[in-house]
Amino acid sequence: MDFDALLTMLACTADPARAAPMRAYMKNRFDFLGIAKPQLMRVCKPFFKGAAQADVDWRFVKQCWAAPHRELQYCALEYLRAVQSKLTPQDIPQLQQLITTKSWWDTADFLDRIVGGIALRHPEVNAVLLDWSRSDNIWLRRVAIDHQLLRKEKTDTALLEQILRNNLGQSEFFINKAIGWALRDYSKTHPDWVRRFIADYRQGMSRLSLREAQKYL
Repeated sequence: MDFDALLTMLACTADPARAAPMRAYMKNRFDFLGIAKPQLMRVCKPFFKGAAQADVDWRFVKQCWAAPHRELQYCALEYLRAVQSKLTPQDIPQLQQLITTKSWWDTADFLDRIVGGIALRHPEVNAVLLDWSRSDNIWLRRVAIDHQLLRKEKTDTALLEQILRNNLGQSEFFINKAIGWALRDYSKTHPDWVRRFIADYRQGMSRLSLREAQKYL
């Protein structure tokens, strides 16, 4: 992938007036070019057309991740979405690096689906996710908690329960929110399983987790 060509295209789309509020929305953690999601997708979609026909270009991903503007990280994520069918367990260390670098909810909550897709195709990755669920890094834990979102009947409930148990009794907002989301999502498929989990582990769950988990029960 041609990183310089992408950068040129994004520069032509940048809107400095929009950049400040975008930065504020992300708690001033990142600089922005000021490109809204629809405009960014209009650049990314044709740029990454056919990307899945070639080998995964991790050099391009790393260039995007090292760039100072957040939109480049979003481009890297869209590229990974385009090539996700080619990702294998051998790519997990690279994805871990992305999760733990320039970390925030916007990238973690995209990468959880990417990692989850690999784990669904290659169940041996579940051991890595169990390790992540006990990590000192909250973003690895959040990805571990939510990597099975939208799996429905394909959810590995034994894995889900163990990962959730590893994260009970936490005060961290992003972990407790993720626990609630995981349970809320699975309650649409098996509400009785979620009710049983809540009954068994209520004492270790935060109010936030309980509120989210019980939304559809």
